[in-house]
Amino acid sequence: MSSTIPAATADSALAGLSLEQKAGLTSGQDFWTTKEAPGVPSIMLTDGPHGVRKQRAGSDHMGIADSVPATCFPPAVALGSSFDPALLERVGVALGEEARAEGVGVLLGPGINIKRSPLCGRNFEYLSEDPLVSGMLGAALVRGLQSQGVGASLKHFAANNQETDRMRVSADIDERPLREIYLRGFQRVVEEAKPWTVMCSYNRLNGVYTSQNRWLLTSVLRDEWGFDGVVVSDWGAVVDRVAALRAGLDLAMPASNGRADAELVAAVRAGELDESVLDTGAARMIDLVRKASMGADASAGYDAAAHHALAREAAAASIVLLKNDGILPLGRSAPVAVIGELARTPRYQGAGSSLINPTKLESALDEIAALTGSRPAFAAGYSNDGSATAQQTADAVATASAAQTVLLFLGVPAEQESEGFDRDDIELPAAQVELLEAVLAANPRTVVVLSNGGVVRLSGFSERVPAIVEGWLLGQGGGGAIADVLYGVVSPSGRLAETIPVRLEDSPAYLDFPGEHGHVRYGEGLFVGYRWYDARAIDVSYPFGHGLSYTSFEYSDASASVDATGVTVRVGVTNTGSRDGAEVVQVYSEFPGSAVARAARQLSGFAKVMIAAGERREVEVRISRDELAYWDTRASRWMVESGACTLSIGASSRDIRSTVSVEIVGEEVRAPLTAESSIAEVLAHPVAGPLVMQALATGPAAEMMDDPSAMRMMAAAPIGRMIAMAGTVDPAQLEQLLAAANGHAAP
Repeated sequence: MSSTIPAATADSALAGLSLEQKAGLTSGQDFWTTKEAPGVPSIMLTDGPHGVRKQRAGSDHMGIADSVPATCFPPAVALGSSFDPALLERVGVALGEEARAEGVGVLLGPGINIKRSPLCGRNFEYLSEDPLVSGMLGAALVRGLQSQGVGASLKHFAANNQETDRMRVSADIDERPLREIYLRGFQRVVEEAKPWTVMCSYNRLNGVYTSQNRWLLTSVLRDEWGFDGVVVSDWGAVVDRVAALRAGLDLAMPASNGRADAELVAAVRAGELDESVLDTGAARMIDLVRKASMGADASAGYDAAAHHALAREAAAASIVLLKNDGILPLGRSAPVAVIGELARTPRYQGAGSSLINPTKLESALDEIAALTGSRPAFAAGYSNDGSATAQQTADAVATASAAQTVLLFLGVPAEQESEGFDRDDIELPAAQVELLEAVLAANPRTVVVLSNGGVVRLSGFSERVPAIVEGWLLGQGGGGAIADVLYGVVSPSGRLAETIPVRLEDSPAYLDFPGEHGHVRYGEGLFVGYRWYDARAIDVSYPFGHGLSYTSFEYSDASASVDATGVTVRVGVTNTGSRDGAEVVQVYSEFPGSAVARAARQLSGFAKVMIAAGERREVEVRISRDELAYWDTRASRWMVESGACTLSIGASSRDIRSTVSVEIVGEEVRAPLTAESSIAEVLAHPVAGPLVMQALATGPAAEMMDDPSAMRMMAAAPIGRMIAMAGTVDPAQLEQLLAAANGHAAP
């Protein structure tokens, strides 16, 4: 990237540009850089989000084959389980340092789409099934990255929750789930962290391509949320360049051999596109280039060893100990056997556009040897593709039989999880399951260590093994992180950011995923992830928020106080074990008297705290008033209900340690009354109710009003039709009463 810093403002820079030059600023120069113009240098955008995937000069455009070395931090599937915004901000800072050292102006990430289905092939690149977790952690990554003068690109906006037909499918979502689940995390990141760019997704949203969805890109993103940066397309997402610019998409990537520029110029000259619309997009691009140029430093470098250490620390903080019957942590002198090719040849990242060429790569097998001082017995057990021969199985059984404890590494092969396609199931490879059964028969002291980008079914064996370590995809330091956790150098502190179901058939989107004939209906509505399982009391293998430690925590003295901006929850947490450890205190809200459908429990705040052995800390979790709101479809805005709010404090959505209740003073939203309003709605209105009751005090309607059964039967009937049948009030009088209630006239 050029080090030139445009001295002029966007307006004055624009004044000197031709129509063609302005159009050029809104499209790519090639696959990864923007076009330059007089006084406006080109900048580079490159893939993230868990590392800097910059292509070497002369490599293929997609760059899958070659990229410069960079630290491969844990992908989002792991970082989400850390529940640690401070850690993710540090990772963001490191990503920014590496991007700046490589002359990159914008790093394409983070991805914060919701994990709607465990089958989504790109779940490894997303943080959580919950918008609060996705939003808080996504904001932390953006803050860290942009603190180094490198822009983030928040993606994929919006509703990119599957890979099947991803470039055409319409995600058909009702208004409340769209706002409360699928847009809520984006809103938080935009408002709190102010990313320089937002990347639109490929798919359609309720029938309209997001690249040309003015409601999404302008009405919501800019007018409501105050976004003032650049909207960039996902690579190849633009269908109609003129419609996209008009909708608010500023930069179309990659280069189109001049086609996109020519379409814009022709539309302006034909009077089909106002030149001011092009000016707006070009001005935003000039501002982005200005910010990126100001952050550029040709002499910048980074400490690769320190970044590797951070990658290992982040990986260890993201590992989730799902089960432990006391077998872990291991003693360094305990004789163990390591079985599974994944221990020797780690799967540490997903496939596709986020593929990083690591600066260093640790294997669990090597790191266990380094930690214990001796190389453990090892058997591959299976091949990289998940298949196994009879000889591999026999060797593994013999190795297991001779050991005191077995560390069995299992996982999903890389070819089954990638950008571009969805998974067929949530099963481990059949050969690995057979290996597990054979090893367990030979040695029941078997610890299962998992490597996977999306959840896998554990219900077939979880009750029969003494310990399960969910290792996700952990980046280049994952091998050392696993060794650190297995041997107690680090006490595990990761928590599940997504539910592990007993069966795929139990998952919320099972009947609708991935849709048909170009449409996918989000039929589960608001009830995504744990909201679904908890509302329906469905058994799960491991619930959202779950994760064990090598110590234990006791909760006490919970309290909550309400003020004008939210609720502060305080709870005493004591480390009752003999080891230091970190606990994730989770607070879930419930509105038992809500007038609308809501989750039985909704995560509204959390805090990760390190507590020394024997120490008691008062943990404070702040819940903003916004987190207690729902999207009111009548008023098209967020609304907080008045009434009792139950706050459940615990270690997972199903491990509640304490409950407190607070009274919330909310807002009243009343839809205007009409003759089609129901009798119940009219009678519940503080003005209309008494007026109508008085008008119906005599005649046939009075008998109905005095009969509870009749009233219950007729409560949903439109008042205008019931009044007409009763004959005691004429339509004009009813309209006058309703107008008075709506505040338009006196009764």
